[in-house]
Amino acid sequence: MVEPIPNITLPPAHNPVQEGEWLQTALLNWLDTEFLPEQVNQQIAKRAAQIFMRQRMEGENDLISLTMAIVTEMEAFDFSNSFYGQFAIANAVSDLLLDSLGIDRCCGQ
Repeated sequence: MVEPIPNITLPPAHNPVQEGEWLQTALLNWLDTEFLPEQVNQQIAKRAAQIFMRQRMEGENDLISLTMAIVTEMEAFDFSNSFYGQFAIANAVSDLLLDSLGIDRCCGQ
C-alpha cells in the first residue's frame, strides 16, 4: 500500500513581516519569469504575500492550510489582466516555500 505524503509544517514564524517580504519578492520574480513581466504581477505578489503574512501572524504553519487560504482569498482578486488565477498563485507560493525549505516537490521529502 502506498503511504500518503505527510503534511508539511513550516517552522513557527519568528518574523512574519520578513517572510512576507521574501515571499512577495520571490513570487514577483516567478511571475515575471514564468510568462511576461506585467504591471499586475506586482499587485498579485503583494496580495498573496499579505494573505500569507496574516496567516503566519495568526499562527498558521500548515502548508496545505496556507495554500488553501491563498486560493480562497485570491478569489476576490481581479485576474482579468493576468495570465494567472488563484490556483496558479497558491501553487507557486507552495512551490517557493518547499524550495526554501529544501523539500523535493515531487515526493515531499
